[in-house]
Amino acid sequence: MAKTVRDIMDANPPTVGPESQVEDVVRLMGEHDRSVVLVVNDGGRCVGIITEADLVIGDEEGDIHIPHYIELFGGVVFLEPLRNFERKFKKAVASRARDLMTEDPVTIEVDTGAREAARVIVDRHHNHLPVVEHGRLVGLVTRADVLGALVED
Repeated sequence: MAKTVRDIMDANPPTVGPESQVEDVVRLMGEHDRSVVLVVNDGGRCVGIITEADLVIGDEEGDIHIPHYIELFGGVVFLEPLRNFERKFKKAVASRARDLMTEDPVTIEVDTGAREAARVIVDRHHNHLPVVEHGRLVGLVTRADVLGALVED
C-alpha cells in the first residue's frame, strides 16, 4: 500500500513562536540535530520556516552595501533592486524568529501520498515541508523521508 505523509513524517518537529529569540532557534537546531525549525503562531498554524541557510550570511552575501545610485533631478535613482539589500540587512540584524523566517512556507496535507510529496519537494526545490491538517501544523516531512518511502514502495 502506498504510504502517505502521515506514515513518514516527524510528528514532533522543533517549533518556536514568531517572537522567539534567534538564540532559541539555534539552540533547538542543535538539540534536535535538525537544519530546520518551524515558526508556529498561537493558533497552531505554521507561519514560517527557518533553515540553517537563514542563519548564515554566505561569502557571496557577506558584503552588505547600499546599492549604487545616481542623483537625478533632485531625487535618487537606485541602479540595483533595493529588496536584495533589505533582505540581507534584515537577516544580518535579526533578533527574533519573525525577522529571520521565510513567511508562508509551502505546506502539505497529512493525507497526501508520498509520491505527491516528492513531486512538491522537487518542483518547489525544498528539503522540508511542514505537514498540516485542517490548517494546523502536525509534523514535518523531509526529502529523505519521502525518498525512503519511495524506495520501500
